[in-house]
Amino acid sequence: MRIAHFSDLHLLALDGVPSWRFLNKRLTGLANLRLKRASIHRSEYVRAIAREIARAGVDHVVITGDLTNLALETEFDLARDVIEHDLALDPSRVTIVPGNHDLYTRGARRSRRFESYFARWLASDLPGIGSSGGEVGFPVVKLRGPAAIVALSSAVPRPPLVAAGELGRAQLESLARVLEHPEVRKRTLVLALHHPPAHPWSRVKTYLEGLRDADALLSLLEPVRSGLVLHGHLHRRIHRSLSTGAGEVQQLGATSASLHSDMPDKMAGFNVYDLDEGGLTRVVAFVYEPDAATFRAGTVPRHVAQPGVS
Repeated sequence: MRIAHFSDLHLLALDGVPSWRFLNKRLTGLANLRLKRASIHRSEYVRAIAREIARAGVDHVVITGDLTNLALETEFDLARDVIEHDLALDPSRVTIVPGNHDLYTRGARRSRRFESYFARWLASDLPGIGSSGGEVGFPVVKLRGPAAIVALSSAVPRPPLVAAGELGRAQLESLARVLEHPEVRKRTLVLALHHPPAHPWSRVKTYLEGLRDADALLSLLEPVRSGLVLHGHLHRRIHRSLSTGAGEVQQLGATSASLHSDMPDKMAGFNVYDLDEGGLTRVVAFVYEPDAATFRAGTVPRHVAQPGVS
């Protein structure tokens, strides 16, 4: 099976948005956009990546969050248009999770804006786990060939300058049930979420930007013999091997699909993973070259293995 992975689209669309919508956390976000992000994040790169993935003939696509910048309806409209018309794959072949920018405000969370815009892509093959009262909920599970693709939401609205994620007790309990399901156990696990569970941040940095309940998630992976954990958030390609009690899980991060950078591991692009019943067999990065409007094959740099998962 071949899976394409891209992340952190950070699509910006402010036309027609009234000024009062910025009288909250978005004010600091807008200032950041004006000072930095608007010049380095380019929506045309995202469309080029989506079209290239559509041509690549992959079996499944995983998008690991931050589709928007400020969780505005105009940005969700743009993100959905890219997925519908540039990627243009059946929703059953695409897994999408939210990032912290997609739940940027408490209002975005209360209105379930992400879930309403992407409901067609959030249908689960195990609807009794993670959904409540007919509403979309996480985990979302898609059983595809040798893979069990399990989508989690680590997105939580936070105060300004805080981007930390959290899965929460209820979602972790649902995930534990998912991992015990026979249809999941007989397949290679592919876990998708925005924040990386393992990263060498300091305690303060983890509190501000990391996954606050990462230890609880990693504990649930102890019985997993082999699998993948796909994430975004770091805006760089990165590959870590995580030891579990039963084997090893590969944690793989994709860079921002809209990011213009001189650094090879950060320049916009997407990753492709080949896997079978035994786990990951091949990793390739495709790096966008805007001057030629083409992609070149690259690597996902490996980093020092983390200590045992516990």
